[in-house]
Amino acid sequence: EWDRWLLMGLIGTAVGMLGFLIHQIIDSLIKLKWDLVENYLQVSKRNGTWSMGTDVVIYLSTGQDGNIHMTWLCALGSGLAMVVLSSGSVLFFCPAGSPSGLPEIIGYLNGTSIQHLFNIKTFLGTFVSCVLAVASGLFCGPEGPMIHLGALLGCGLSQLQSDTLGVHLPIFTRFRNSADKRSFITAGAGAGIASVFRAPIGGLLFTLEEVSSFWDIRLAWQTFFCCLMATFTTDLLSSSLYGFVYRGHFGFFEAEKRIIFWNLLDMNVLAFVPTILLGMLGGLLGAIFVSLNIKINKLRMQFFNSIPKLSLRKTSKLLETVFILVISCVPLVASLGSGRNFLALEVGCIFSFPCSSEQGSAAALLVENGKRGITYLFKRGTHEEFGYASLCTALAFYFILSCWTAGSAVASGLVIPMLYTGALYGRIIGLILVSIFGVQTNKYGAWIDPGLFAAIGAASFFSGVSRLTISLTVIMVSMLS
Repeated sequence: EWDRWLLMGLIGTAVGMLGFLIHQIIDSLIKLKWDLVENYLQVSKRNGTWSMGTDVVIYLSTGQDGNIHMTWLCALGSGLAMVVLSSGSVLFFCPAGSPSGLPEIIGYLNGTSIQHLFNIKTFLGTFVSCVLAVASGLFCGPEGPMIHLGALLGCGLSQLQSDTLGVHLPIFTRFRNSADKRSFITAGAGAGIASVFRAPIGGLLFTLEEVSSFWDIRLAWQTFFCCLMATFTTDLLSSSLYGFVYRGHFGFFEAEKRIIFWNLLDMNVLAFVPTILLGMLGGLLGAIFVSLNIKINKLRMQFFNSIPKLSLRKTSKLLETVFILVISCVPLVASLGSGRNFLALEVGCIFSFPCSSEQGSAAALLVENGKRGITYLFKRGTHEEFGYASLCTALAFYFILSCWTAGSAVASGLVIPMLYTGALYGRIIGLILVSIFGVQTNKYGAWIDPGLFAAIGAASFFSGVSRLTISLTVIMVSMLS
């Protein structure tokens, strides 16, 4: 069995390297977009609350030296270019890579045969579409495609043959059967989850709970080893190479202090009352989200199937993703004026708001595809930073557009939108508790904090949409360090 364990380790290492590469490319594309944008604006930097990578706020003046209209067009144009390439890569190059690949992987592992799901064209198309879709500003994340890419690596490295390339290597030939192939694909999918969330146990439990129906204890240990290697490789690369954005920390969101388990022995039993409420709200909103998404996709299929010509149908799907991005880039409030400072934050474009306004706070919550906004929402001791208006505006905006984006012609995931949406209404509940009981400074009342309930709300909506329980709990604890 040594060769099986060796392959599991190689698959985990390859998936970890791929996960690191995806995050680096996404960050580089976002940075490139901002570098282009800054050419059109007079930029002054000073310390403040909202951080763009470091403890710096970027205030943009719309005076004579700044052109906010050209800035908006530049950011929108770069986002549109990425969306067109992202959608085109899955529509015209590899249709099997759209939209996320996770349902197809689950179907295959449970006995359904799907053509072109595991070939080199699907791998390349999914990779390109994923990084461009996330960097463009669409409300999505790289999680679903990363599971698909991990499964592709599991299939390719275990079979070591490709009909597309005409390659058939004469090693590990004993694994070229249906049962072993499914085992390595299962391990690769789990490694994809482990690499994205830095959660090896979560990756194992996800494959057990959600992905595969054929399971045994040997496969469990081998999948866990594969997930460990993926997590270790991603964190090693993130922390070892000088000059890269990421630094070595376990967990998807680096916390300055523990978020939920402040002191387990001092946890007040009253904290479970709003937690139960959040769980019920997460289930309700999750059901609404899934139902709305199913209806949107049914309408989408009916409309596109009514177009007889294939090339026109694919072009229409591409134009839909472009339209979604344009809607995502519409400023919530147009507040332009001479000599005034504005806080510029991007979701594929520039949102311009007076810095102290509720609209400015709502724009700040939409920065960098949700991940940075989630980090803000999870911070403890920040009950004054976001008001009800900004949270409700961002919640409605993100809920609708993320539901619309899911199922469009790009390789994208839903985990970031699920975490973000849940964190928004969780923080609203936390603010209500703060307004009722006040800000608590003693250790027994420390649970009354909007950041804590943002984390619980994120887990509740994630569970409401995905129907995950045990694996989600482990993933959330791992993500939150």
